Amino acid sequence: QLRLVESGGGLVQPGGSLKLACAASGFYAIGWFRQAPGKEREGVSCISMSGQVTNYGDSVKGRFTVSRDFAKNTVYLKMNSLKPEDTAVYYCAILTTTACSLFENDYGAWGQGTQVTVSS
Repeated sequence: QLRLVESGGGLVQPGGSLKLACAASGFYAIGWFRQAPGKEREGVSCISMSGQVTNYGDSVKGRFTVSRDFAKNTVYLKMNSLKPEDTAVYYCAILTTTACSLFENDYGAWGQGTQVTVSS
């Protein structure tokens, strides 16, 4: 059974950092999305199967970094300089149609999400 499990969320002060992890059952291109209360799900980042291609949403460029550890079948999202507007549930998902996309329709299986709260 294909499974994605997110972890690493929590409460952090503005300007702080968190590192999220997405554990998968194989090698896949992976995307990170987030959804804040009352808002649409937003593409955050993606990484290709090889790890050589990455993309970021405009709102997180320069602050977030996506990487992968092939030995652990895990994709990480390092989040620096966090802002209150980064508060959301963060999801990872398997990309099925392109190497690295931030379009929600390009994704198949989704994890259950991990809560990130940035408080002032």
